[in-house]
Formats: sequence, C-alpha cells, structure tokens
Amino acid sequence: MDSPPDTPDVGIPPQPARRMRMAEQYEYLRTRLTRRRALVTAGALAGGGLLTGCSSGTGPAAPATSGVPGAAVVPFGRHLAFGADPRTQMRISWQVPFAVRKPYVRIGPAPGNLSRRIDAELRPLHTPGLTGVRLDLDQYYVHAALDGLRPGTTYYYGVGHEGFDPASSDRRSTLSAFRTAPATAPASFVFTAFGDQGVTPDALANDKVILGRDPAFHLHAGDICYADVTGHGRKSDSYDPTAWDLFLKQTETVAKSVPWMVTTGNHDMEAWYSPNGYGGQSARWSLPDNGFDPRNTPGAYSFTYGNVGVVALDANDVSYEIPANLGHTDGRQTVWLDRRLAELRASDAVDFVVVFFHHCTYSTSTHGSDGGVRDAWLPLFDKHQVDLVINGHNHVYERTDALRGGRVGRRVPVGASTDPTRDGTVYVTAGGAGQSLYGFPYGVKDSFEGKAADRESVESYYWTKSRERHEDTVEWSRVRYTGFSFLSVEAKAGVPGTAPRLRVSALAQSGERIDHFEVRRA
Repeated sequence: MDSPPDTPDVGIPPQPARRMRMAEQYEYLRTRLTRRRALVTAGALAGGGLLTGCSSGTGPAAPATSGVPGAAVVPFGRHLAFGADPRTQMRISWQVPFAVRKPYVRIGPAPGNLSRRIDAELRPLHTPGLTGVRLDLDQYYVHAALDGLRPGTTYYYGVGHEGFDPASSDRRSTLSAFRTAPATAPASFVFTAFGDQGVTPDALANDKVILGRDPAFHLHAGDICYADVTGHGRKSDSYDPTAWDLFLKQTETVAKSVPWMVTTGNHDMEAWYSPNGYGGQSARWSLPDNGFDPRNTPGAYSFTYGNVGVVALDANDVSYEIPANLGHTDGRQTVWLDRRLAELRASDAVDFVVVFFHHCTYSTSTHGSDGGVRDAWLPLFDKHQVDLVINGHNHVYERTDALRGGRVGRRVPVGASTDPTRDGTVYVTAGGAGQSLYGFPYGVKDSFEGKAADRESVESYYWTKSRERHEDTVEWSRVRYTGFSFLSVEAKAGVPGTAPRLRVSALAQSGERIDHFEVRRA
C-alpha cells in the first residue's frame, strides 16, 4: 500500500547522523517510524482499506505461528557456539523461514539414536521497512542450550519443530555432529580465524579450505555478513537484513559442526534493533554468557579450550575511527578485560592467551591503526603477556614483529620463533575472509613466505581521539599479503624437555601457506 503524501522519510540526514551516538540514532528513528506508521494507518483507514502486517516499532515480531504447516518449514543456517565451558556446553542455533511451534533439538551418540530432546527458544526479529528502500521483514532465529554434556565426546544432532522431526527416516540428511572439548588439554589441536567475510564466492572458497583443517573452533573477528554495507553505525547506513539469510546458509557448511565464535565489527552495529546496535546480534547468535554484560555487549566473552584461553572483545566500544559506540560501556569492558586476562594468566591449565576483536591495533592498510584500541587495551596486553592478538577490519593479511610498549621487542621473520615473556605480543590482521580486498600504502610491496620484500619502515597512520589521522613511520610491518586468506593455529601442549607452543600459519584461499611463526613460552 502506498504511503500518504505527507509520510515523513525515516532516514536521518547525513549531518545530524554524524553527530549522533548509536542510542540517539535508535531513538530518532524509532520515533519517526512510529509517527510514519500512524500516518500510514490513518490513510489506509480513511481510504476504506485494512492495513496488516505492520509493527509499531523496531522490536521483535510477535512469535505467533505463520499458519504454514510445520512439515513444510525446513530449518537452515545451523551454527554452533560454545557455552562458557566448551567441555560440557554447546549452543545450537538455526533459522526458519516462518514462525514454528515447539522448536527443539534431538541429540544422541549415533544418527539412529537421538534419544535426548531439548526444547529451543524462538527469537523473532522484525526489521521495519524504509520508504523507497525496503519492505518490513520478519526473521525467525532458534536457539537451544545444551548443558551437562560429556567432555571429549562426539554428539549427533538434528533440529526440528512441531511437524518436522529430524529423527524420522526422511529427515536423516539434515543431521550433523559436533565434539565437545576434552576434559584435559590434548597433545595438540587446531583452531582457525579471520575477519570480514560477507557473502561472496571467495568467502565460500575460504570456508572450504577451513573445513579441511578440521578445526576445534573458528574465530570470526567482526564484520560478519555486511547486511549493513556502510559500516558507520548510523541509522542512515544502507541495510539489507536478507543478507543474514544468505550468510547463514553459506556458513552452515562449516558452522554446523565447528563452533563459530563471533565478535562485533563496525558493520555489525545495526542501529534498527536496539540503542546499542546489538539487538540483531543477540537475536541471531548464542554466545558464552560469562563475558562483560552479555545482554548488552554480546561480543565480549571468553572461553578456554585445552591450554588456550580465548577472549573476545567489542572494539566498537573504544574505536576512535568509527565512534558511534565509543565509550558505550563507560570503561567497564576494559576493567573486565584486565580481570579476565589476570585470571587466565594465573591458571595452571592455560599456557597461551589469544585475544580477538575487529579494529586493528597495528596495520598499515586502508583503515590504518586505531588509537582507541591502543590507548585502552595495549597496556593490558603487555601487562598480562598476551601471546597473540587477531584483528580484522583491513581486508588484507598483515603480521607484526613481537611488540612491547609499541616498540619492536624482537623481529619475527617468516618461520621464526618468539617468546612473549621476553619479546612481547604478535599482532595479526586477518581480514581477507571474502570481502573486496584492500591494499598497502603506495610503493609498499607484499612480503610473505617465498616472496620476501622486507623493508625497514613503512609510512602509515593511526586514528586519534579527535578523529584525525596521525602520520606515523612504523618498523613493525613484517609480513604483508594482498589476497584472500585466514589463520590456522596449532596449539601444542608442553612435554618434559619441550615448552608449549603455538604454531601460527596463514593460508591463502588456495591452501598455500603464506606465513608461519611460532610462539613459545619458557
């Protein structure tokens, strides 16, 4: 139905949008949408028509069933995530094209023995239409929390709802499996990581190579699907929520059996759903609830797998470059980070601490480095001797030397080893997951395994609190690769006479290795 002639446009003019924080933009658009719908409804009634299917706000749609028979509604987009304890907890999430009744998961020790049934939660998500841009859209995400699992055990599972039983003989093709973390640290295991994927042929190609590494889990350092293609954290950003449907279908090839652990990037601040921009994130993902304020900051959490402690952070909270959510935790996420790193470092079970988030601590590519990340978190990474920091944001692969206090503590060429207790932390930008690639400053060549082009310095910059670029000549850019790629990390437990180590490799989309180095702790 056409809107009345005086229906206001719901976009925010560019100049006000640049001055507004995320919460201010959310309130602005919520108010405008409410007024617009009131005018639309009045116009429809005046014309003798009946307006249906419209919501009065940006909140969740009513969880009523659609009227479509349950047998005709096929789940898709399955994705796993650990709970707070990967040994005993798994979270299974998926999507359905229509609202369903009584969703659930069946699990068991074999495809023919799915004896345990766990009820699931339906989280509807309503995206309001924008005049001349998109129609209203309702999406339905389903989540099941599996607790009390046995460590080091393979479980088979199927997802279903009233009218769709995954255990029936004609639904067996929809089953999948996962394995819980072992009770004690394994001799070795592999995990993978990248950022900035989206929905592209190159993203799918990367996923296929990742699956061949048989990872215990995967880390996605923000900018997940690019439904918000603008990435400024503004209500005026271009936004297509159906991109999430495509992304979850694409990622299901890996995520249905490998826990896919995400955090938030600038393209993941979706200002239509909540004041902090993370309402959509909370609807689509179930992540560990042991982090900082999981209801309002779902991208900040931690878990331990084997001898590796992993910490995910929401870098939108500290970013100087894209300040829509700058300071939204009032510094409390940083306080939590300090405490959590101390706990991990004090644990006898943890040899290595890996931190991942979106905005770059150190990069010479298009977005440069974020001074906000450095100001807030760099002292903590040094204080707690973090072993590896993984970022996205810049769509390249770039790896630093070992850094302490912002200075090179040790050069780490391809194939070298480093000890964080002595040398400092290695920072990796792994943003070549599938989105269009960036480059490096003019005249700076790629330098990677088999094609070294070392140079002593690179002209770059970092963002300041005043949102200005501070020009900088850096000496830490050790490996650079302009191509689609990802990280593959093998964690090795220590044995008598041998220190524990992380063997970090970067693989191109072809599977060819472009970088490798080793982190050892004395």
